[in-house]
Amino acid sequence: MSSTAAPTVYVPCDSSALSLGAEAVARAITAEAARRNLNLKLIRNGSRGLYWLEPMVEVATPRGRVAYGPITTGDVPSLFETNFLAGHAHPFALGPTEEIPLLKRQQRLTFARVGVTDPVSLDDYLAHGGYRGLARALGMSSGEIVQEVTASNLRGRGGAAFPAGIKWKTTLDQTSKQKYVVCNADEGDSGTFSDRMIMEGDPFVLIEGMTIAAVAVGASEGYIYLRSEYPDALRTLTAAIDTATRAGYLGAEVCGSGKPFHLEIRVGAGAYICGEETAMLESIEGKRGVIRFKPPLPAIAGLFGQPTVVNNVITLASVPAILNGGGKAYNEYGVGRSRGTIPLQLAGNVRRPGLFELPFGLSLRDLIYDFGGGTASGRPLRAVQVGGPLGAYFPDSMLDLAIDYEAIAGAGGLLGHGGVVVFDDTTDLARMARYAMEFCALESCGKCTPCRIGSTRGVEVIDRIIANSERSANVELLRDLCDTMTAGSLCALGGLTPLPVLSALKYFPQDFGLPSVKGASIG
Repeated sequence: MSSTAAPTVYVPCDSSALSLGAEAVARAITAEAARRNLNLKLIRNGSRGLYWLEPMVEVATPRGRVAYGPITTGDVPSLFETNFLAGHAHPFALGPTEEIPLLKRQQRLTFARVGVTDPVSLDDYLAHGGYRGLARALGMSSGEIVQEVTASNLRGRGGAAFPAGIKWKTTLDQTSKQKYVVCNADEGDSGTFSDRMIMEGDPFVLIEGMTIAAVAVGASEGYIYLRSEYPDALRTLTAAIDTATRAGYLGAEVCGSGKPFHLEIRVGAGAYICGEETAMLESIEGKRGVIRFKPPLPAIAGLFGQPTVVNNVITLASVPAILNGGGKAYNEYGVGRSRGTIPLQLAGNVRRPGLFELPFGLSLRDLIYDFGGGTASGRPLRAVQVGGPLGAYFPDSMLDLAIDYEAIAGAGGLLGHGGVVVFDDTTDLARMARYAMEFCALESCGKCTPCRIGSTRGVEVIDRIIANSERSANVELLRDLCDTMTAGSLCALGGLTPLPVLSALKYFPQDFGLPSVKGASIG
């Protein structure tokens, strides 16, 4: 091998990049370098979230990192032939990574290191600003930390959009010898992958965020409830927790502060309902994942009956940037009551699927066409579902809706976890409405009748509507059934399943064999 300084090459280890061939590309680069007697350093980073360019290979050069993609194993020899190790031109050259237009236009706060660092290198994390938020938090009182989060106006990014500062203050105010911080990483919504990208691409930012939460409320133990379908995230998180513990960022004394925080991972068993916070707590306790009645709220009596902060991955991963830069600085991004940034996940029938972290306020149209490039099929866009399987379907006439909690809710939908799924004009929305009911029936915990029985009856009623069996009467029955599920279900699964059903019925009545009626109500 050559004795010259080894260039550094980056190939993602992100699950989506792996599914597109990143592992084979990494092996091919190593083999080709050996064949040419070249020395190089290969780092497996996270994905930048530009999945139409994956596998995206980067190389460090004196002028910064240069990207190439999408690369297949067959492209690897030509990369070496054109001397990509020096950042030279190639048919798949993308130029300096930070100058890629759809990456440059983002405002990456939570995802600042994802795709940049080695996910399991603590040194890399520290070199890129990691643990500065915790360092500042350790010099503040609990109340001051909570006030900083409150000033940021950070709201729960898991879907409920509840102010994080209020939740933390509630737990802080409880008198208890034992408190917990629980991260809901059961990312089960279709079209969402931001949690996975953080856990696989920058696990230390989640660990730091949970540690800050623990210091703020006086918790000594924490749990990450991880969905079983994320084995790569499990490996990365486990390695990062072990490293943080050995380095003193977790354990009996966090950074010598005298404040303990022990962190463990609990893997779910594949039940969607365990994404609901109380069902998740039941599962962590070793019980069947069934929702609890409220009150009491988990912030008062949560895990093992003790005060518990429950936030999702993105909420907690946003905290280090807030503590480092200040709550007021974070609050400067966004619109209305939706402050800060949100990682929008664009999927479905779209040319450029991926994750884009942007301030609230962008329109659906700009996201889908400006960032996503329109439909992958080239056919007209017919519908977009925002907020996962329980989100409303919006027609193309509503694409000027702003992406913020109140605007989406005002249109009869929910922003949820920030997932946006695109459908072209070949989609049958009556079938999609039926799927929503079927999904609810399959995933219901069974505790309440409106969800357990209502969803099953919903499938049957939609089938009768599609078959033109007493259509008018069954449409009325479907609306009544949805009203019962909305008002009578104990949690959001049954309570929100009517959203996709009624929105499909409102905006796409012809798919149900109904005439188009302007101004029909979703409610």
